[in-house]
Amino acid sequence: MIIKRYIVNSMNEAMTRIRYELGKDAVIISQRKIRKPGFMGLFSKKILEVTAAVENVKKGDEQVVDSIEAIKKAVESVKVEEKKVEEQKDEAKAVQNSEELLREMQDMKSLISEMMSKPQDKTPRRTKLQVKLEESDINEKLVKKLLTKVKAVEGEEDELQKAKAAIEKLISVSKAKMQGAVVLVGPTGVGKTTTIAKLAGRLSLLEKKTVGLITIDTYRIGAVEQLKTYADIMNIPFRVVFSMKEMETAMEAMKDCDVVLIDTTGRSCKNTMQISELRAFVDKVNTDNIHLVISSTTKNRDVTSIIEGYRPLNYNNVIITKLDETSTYGSVLNILDAAKKPLSFITTGQNVPDDIKAISAAEVSSLILGEDNIC
Repeated sequence: MIIKRYIVNSMNEAMTRIRYELGKDAVIISQRKIRKPGFMGLFSKKILEVTAAVENVKKGDEQVVDSIEAIKKAVESVKVEEKKVEEQKDEAKAVQNSEELLREMQDMKSLISEMMSKPQDKTPRRTKLQVKLEESDINEKLVKKLLTKVKAVEGEEDELQKAKAAIEKLISVSKAKMQGAVVLVGPTGVGKTTTIAKLAGRLSLLEKKTVGLITIDTYRIGAVEQLKTYADIMNIPFRVVFSMKEMETAMEAMKDCDVVLIDTTGRSCKNTMQISELRAFVDKVNTDNIHLVISSTTKNRDVTSIIEGYRPLNYNNVIITKLDETSTYGSVLNILDAAKKPLSFITTGQNVPDDIKAISAAEVSSLILGEDNIC
């Protein structure tokens, strides 16, 4: 028996070649589509593989039977070969699938490892009250303190009312009387000179007290001129002091005044030498009515350094300025908590003498919680 395999483009081409080479008695055993062998065959169109067979000797029926059996064996042989090819393909596919599965498992392992290495976010959800306090610019330490106090309060009041009461308890209001020597200290730019002019107007024009003005802020000519102008308008005595001796003279000259307001030079709270020089003038005045002036717009991280930097001057009251220049008032609580001193006045604008007033703890609490506003 003759068995031949033909690689052709079509069945017609196969039939023509089979008849020509094997004759009309040839039998087609199998046919399948394949790609050309070699690397380039991967990118070509599939072609036809046709297997045919023919008995080369024909002698009687026995030979015919033998031929048929031979053809059957040939067919079985081709089928076995094709099965092996398919099994090889299946094995290759299984290997590919295994490799893909391994890659996926490695990716999943890496992802799990990355997730485990990240710190778990255990931050509890913020309550509405906590959000409100934080949005009021109350510092983190005070927010926690207030939330603890609110949680500890029993009763049917809502959290906001409990928070308001807790804030009021943290605020001390000054009971100091504006009489004798009154000194204002504080950093540059917080509005000391304007504040002292407002106090002078309030005391002389509204409370009908005799008031004297002294400034030792000789570093800023503009400040001296500004205060002198206010003194002239209100018809009150005014002195500029350059030395300790002049301070004694100025105080002696104003001994008959109900109140003597003393404006000081703005100093850096970090410069201990300048603070020491300023303390010498303050000690010469010999008063316990000293007010630290600080702006409500001061950054939270700067509040502590100012409060502590001016502590050597022994201030015993706090005046908070420029509440008109902010829309949140948590800084008032931050300042008072850091200073541990009572609040004497707040200022709310540039108008002299109108934009200064004493304020209660309840009013401060309402401002902080947004129940009231300055403007």
